[in-house]
Amino acid sequence: MDIAYTVLGLVVGLLVGMTGVGGGSLLTPALTLSGINPAVAVGTDLVFAAISKGVGTVVHRAQSSVDWRIAGLLAAGSCPAAAITIGVLAATGLHAKSGVINAALAAALILTAAVLLADRAHIAAIAAGYESLIAPRRIALTVAAGVLLGAMVTLSSIGAGALGAAFLVALYPRLATTRIAGTDIAHAVPLTVVAGLGHLWLGNVNGALLASLLVGSVPGIVLGSLASGRLPDNAVRRLLALVLLAVGARVALT
Repeated sequence: MDIAYTVLGLVVGLLVGMTGVGGGSLLTPALTLSGINPAVAVGTDLVFAAISKGVGTVVHRAQSSVDWRIAGLLAAGSCPAAAITIGVLAATGLHAKSGVINAALAAALILTAAVLLADRAHIAAIAAGYESLIAPRRIALTVAAGVLLGAMVTLSSIGAGALGAAFLVALYPRLATTRIAGTDIAHAVPLTVVAGLGHLWLGNVNGALLASLLVGSVPGIVLGSLASGRLPDNAVRRLLALVLLAVGARVALT
């Protein structure tokens, strides 16, 4: 058991519980920059996310902050996309090439930071103006958003939080903040299960590292979920965005 990774798991758990954001966005690059093989960092984080976000989903369910229909639509696109991406990685061996994983990580981090810097109220207001166009296509667009998330999360373990929440805000602008976080976390569970099992099959999961992370993350995500909606969301998001931009630049240069 490594206490440093346990503390890292605690911090990540708190962020995921409070905002639905911050899991892979912080954990995977932190593991990579600490010397963990990028593919192992991605695979271990995905299994970690499946377990920790499962705990968060239980808490959000108790608070009735999950829209199961929307989560199911996202999963209808993301889970098959994750399975296909794993198949491509297995066939090509790209997961064994650190440069490819690092490039995917850097791109996902910078995109996530950009999404975090965008004001959710502004996104919702813009989306509301196009409601007549979105409404008849909402189901198809939600499934398509799931496909994009499935591929990105499987390659980098990043995107299920911030990008998933951004899609929810754009497609469902009237959805309450707590339900966005709860639905986002609930959708991430089946996605990370499929992607995590795929990476386990590829040999990209470190069991000892996973255990150290979980010891800290489980209490962290419970506390964070209980505090969801009680902290200044914009301040948390902007601070996290600045951190991700710095980390993304660092990963891109490695």
